[in-house]
Amino acid sequence: MSESTPISPDPKPSEALDSVVSNSSEQLIASADRSAKTRQMLGMKGAASGETSIWKIRLQLMKPITWIPLIWGVVCGAASSGNYTWTPENVLKVAACMLLAGPLMTGYTQILNDYYDREIDAINEPYRPIPSGAIPLPQVIIQIWVLLIAGIALAFVLDVWSGHEFPTITAIAIIGSFIAYIYSAPPLKLKQNGWLGSYALGASYITLPWSTGHALFGELNSTIVILTMFYSLAGLGIAIVNDFKSVEGDRQLGLQSLPVMFGITAASWICVVTIDLFQGFIAAYLVSIHENLYAAILVLLIIPQITLQDMYFLRDPVKNDVKYQASAQPFLVLGMLVTGLALGHAGV
Repeated sequence: MSESTPISPDPKPSEALDSVVSNSSEQLIASADRSAKTRQMLGMKGAASGETSIWKIRLQLMKPITWIPLIWGVVCGAASSGNYTWTPENVLKVAACMLLAGPLMTGYTQILNDYYDREIDAINEPYRPIPSGAIPLPQVIIQIWVLLIAGIALAFVLDVWSGHEFPTITAIAIIGSFIAYIYSAPPLKLKQNGWLGSYALGASYITLPWSTGHALFGELNSTIVILTMFYSLAGLGIAIVNDFKSVEGDRQLGLQSLPVMFGITAASWICVVTIDLFQGFIAAYLVSIHENLYAAILVLLIIPQITLQDMYFLRDPVKNDVKYQASAQPFLVLGMLVTGLALGHAGV
């Protein structure tokens, strides 16, 4: 029989253990750093500061994470038109419209808001590019104008491409840019009023891109505009969620967001009731136009939102706002598409 090789004990076990702990700590730090940088690029809460690339800073200012609902609204509008078909030209038109709604118009809106909120952000989110001094204010102003002019120009191109006698999409872009300005800038600064500001934000995220997508492939009518403005009351609730992260800065600077006006607990209940109730009203409308299957699907998509509200948001809206949005909003936006498909099927 061969003799087994004896195993020698580590002469310095504490150093070996320290090495393992050190490596694990470095991995955790590296992972946290990557997460913070990702949040930084997407424009999310909890980002890192210290980015030096001017193009990454410009992208961070545009908050790419906020483009998604607007891009989705275009899809819902195309669905509600009832005329979308999967041709190469239509795919290109939708892609161009998504570029308009997301990077250009939403990017313009986010930078404009950051420009006028730089004092609040210095309190709530000092790592943002403007309060951290990562980008000079004159360059911020240039970027605002470039995005605005490019957005309105692309909107006009889409009107010509769609053969519109009246430039409907251009008009929507101009209206949207004006709402963005009065939402952020004095003297009106709608965001100073919790109700007006939250509804303006909700309508911008639902009515404007939805109407644009509908006009791209069909004739925009008053029914679609009114319905999407009503749906925007659910969007008002989503807009209130965004106010919880800045409640301290709003309170210090006298901005009357709903969490400041009513307190954290009451505002969180106003938020969730608004989100659920107006989706329920839309489901009832779908029943009234005999789109019962779509109405049932919409109701089924509201149920998990209520569950997640109870699990996360109502328990601690300040701590869990991002977690709640990430888990619940997919059901809300799927409900929007279901509604769009129903309206297109009904020929509204």
